[in-house]
Amino acid sequence: MTKYLTPLIALLGFAPGVGCHQASAQIELPRTVAPEYRDSALATDVPAEAPIRLQANLGARILTVLNGNTKLRTYPVAVGNPRYPTPQGTYQIRKMVWNPSWTPPPNSSWAKGKKPQGPGDPKNPMKVVKIFFREPDYYIHGTDDVASLGAAESHGCLRMDPDEIAGLAKMIMEHGGQPRGENWFWRIIHFRRDEQVVYLDSPISLTVVD
Repeated sequence: MTKYLTPLIALLGFAPGVGCHQASAQIELPRTVAPEYRDSALATDVPAEAPIRLQANLGARILTVLNGNTKLRTYPVAVGNPRYPTPQGTYQIRKMVWNPSWTPPPNSSWAKGKKPQGPGDPKNPMKVVKIFFREPDYYIHGTDDVASLGAAESHGCLRMDPDEIAGLAKMIMEHGGQPRGENWFWRIIHFRRDEQVVYLDSPISLTVVD
């Protein structure tokens, strides 16, 4: 296990010395796997007023953030396995939940015997944030199983590295009309047991293709 607080702080734009040492005692996640197809030389962020859209390529197992035809970011993801495929189509992201709780889906054999887990619980498979694209069952979420990224191993959702989904969620909030300041994000990562729901003023499009 290795702490992911430092890259998360950088992604969320914190200045040095804003209480990171206090928070670091509470936040631990596995070391990030860097798949060979991660693109680290993409365009920098565009102003928040410019529209963005997301595209998930199930075959390539990549999530891309676009502004027009310009790639702003690409992220490796895990996609649904053959029994629980990720649904294709175009969706509107309207809601996200930071520090989400988790309830085992009823009538799902894979979840049999599993118990609900609260926000920030080490046994909670939902890490950092859930970004809904087809409520209530399908969303992008952080995972502690980073070894699954780049594979078809989820139960229909899109899994992301917990470090990277924090930056993605922040970008979606900014472009979706719900920006927050540094103090808000500091509280989110410091008080992991505190669940926070955000509704976007301007939905962000996600297209899922094969």
